[in-house]
Amino acid sequence: MGSAGSGMGEREPEYDEAAIRFLEALWGEGYLSPGGSAEVDRVLMGLALKGRTVLDFGCGAGGISLHIARTYDPAGVVGYDVEQPVVDRARAAAAAAGLASVVQFVASPPGRLPFNDDSFDLVFSKDAMIHVADKEWLFGELYRVLKPGGRLAASDWLIAHDGEPSDDMKAYVAAEGLSFGMASPRRYLAAMTAAGFVDASAENRNAWYREVARGELERLRGSLYAEAAAAVGEAYVEKNIRTWAAMQKVLDSGEHCPTHLRGSKPNGRAP
Repeated sequence: MGSAGSGMGEREPEYDEAAIRFLEALWGEGYLSPGGSAEVDRVLMGLALKGRTVLDFGCGAGGISLHIARTYDPAGVVGYDVEQPVVDRARAAAAAAGLASVVQFVASPPGRLPFNDDSFDLVFSKDAMIHVADKEWLFGELYRVLKPGGRLAASDWLIAHDGEPSDDMKAYVAAEGLSFGMASPRRYLAAMTAAGFVDASAENRNAWYREVARGELERLRGSLYAEAAAAVGEAYVEKNIRTWAAMQKVLDSGEHCPTHLRGSKPNGRAP
């Protein structure tokens, strides 16, 4: 799990009502990826967003977009996702929070982003780019919608190496059952550079999440089991316990490496 819905294939939504309820029980209301607002703040560390326009790519159920709106005083936040169920949930949350004038949510089919060139000061994304297999296309689109001088600040789920995944990684991805397009830090950075980003960087967050995930698995097996089962049923929880156990193996080996990404679009220069 751990990723907001942003798949690039024509399909039924992967993040349906059951998935949303389960992940919110684990990670908090409006969050479909781990770490909550603290990890969002770490991705955004050092960036001044006051009066700026922000795109939250793969916004999921909207918790991050609403946190950015409440905390950073932006001019506006646009949450984008290809999955209608999560966008519907996000819109309802924005209305309930009285933030609908600051935060908008947009759903559209996979493909070219429905935004003009040079639209945003910041592109943020939290564990959603994993669903887009073509990283080169993705970073080209994110570069396109950024204003000159704009910044990219993101987190995503990466594989530590190029080439064939290990058997443990294959088992984990199969257990997830989601459209995972995992790629290495080398490929991410190369795709960012090819798109035109400068000062591209990647920070491995494996050490943080492998311990957090261990705690999540313990909670699923213990204190959270009854609450999660009441929300989605015991079979759904048992499936995810197996998924988390498979994920822990590739976190412990270092092959699965959640990573923070940064890059900038130069002022007045095309890629």
